[in-house]
Amino acid sequence: MKLARWTELRDDTSIRHGFVVDERVVEFPERLTVDHMLRIGLEETRKVFDNCMADASAQDFTTLSSVRLLAPLAPATIRDFVTFEEHVEGMTASSDGTSHVPAEWYELPTFYFTNPHTVRSTGDAISPPHTQRLDFELELAAIIGAPKSAEPFNGQNLSPAEATDYIFGYTVMNDWSARDIQGREMAVNLGPCKGKDFAMTLGPWIVTADEVESNLDQDGFLELAARVWVNGELVGQDLISNMGWPFNELVAYASRNSQLVPGDVLGSGTVGNGGCMAELWGRNQRVMPPPLKEHDEVTMEIDSIGVIHNAIGPAKKVPEIPPARRRLRNRTA
Repeated sequence: MKLARWTELRDDTSIRHGFVVDERVVEFPERLTVDHMLRIGLEETRKVFDNCMADASAQDFTTLSSVRLLAPLAPATIRDFVTFEEHVEGMTASSDGTSHVPAEWYELPTFYFTNPHTVRSTGDAISPPHTQRLDFELELAAIIGAPKSAEPFNGQNLSPAEATDYIFGYTVMNDWSARDIQGREMAVNLGPCKGKDFAMTLGPWIVTADEVESNLDQDGFLELAARVWVNGELVGQDLISNMGWPFNELVAYASRNSQLVPGDVLGSGTVGNGGCMAELWGRNQRVMPPPLKEHDEVTMEIDSIGVIHNAIGPAKKVPEIPPARRRLRNRTA
């Protein structure tokens, strides 16, 4: 099943929710939403889908070409991991051509939280901050939903086996990055924040986990090919199965001493072999290929999941903020 949100081209004020079937979209009955489906889980969603297909003769189908796809959900939170060793190698490449993957990277997965309120749709123009090093990041994201079993939703301290049932589906993710801003932030051992939180593309829809079960290898990794093009030129390609941890282990780790809820998004982190340009800059020891600029177009595809496409718009104008004041550090008023 594919779940989507959209507006009709002739009426862009009303958000619709439903299934994508071939080249058509079919609205959920009774004004149900994607969020509702995540809360009832895969088994109940399948029942809704079967009922929709049984009533197909009575449906007034809408073609995909007559709608504008939105991001397939409004995330509750977004956790973005860094699970591809090859990506880490490229990002840490030094002038002598060597790379340093910290020993801590191998011990447990690592992630950061980013902004769920600046999620963008496929087809949207991306308005970046003022940056000299705008970059993309090609990722696969897992979407949390109610477990497939009859167990109540827990979402805390899950084992990897339990976590598998909490993966509702997957979508393509582009974690847009302003590398110069990100570098300044992380120099103070915090972040990334403003180098990342201006935009995150999710789409074009959610493909339910059962649709890609046949792509799982014997170790639980998804053997799906991922590719990214800039202005029509292939820049990077990798297999999602090159992750250091499978998704159920990422879900289990995210749930440690914490709480997952339906609608949480967990990104795989950037794939290797050109999944972002900063990795290539590290390997090439120069800023080549050049950073993204206005009017550039980025297209990402993950087999069995879908394609997202965005063009770069103009940078946003924002009010200036002065540098820190060097205070006297008085201890009394």
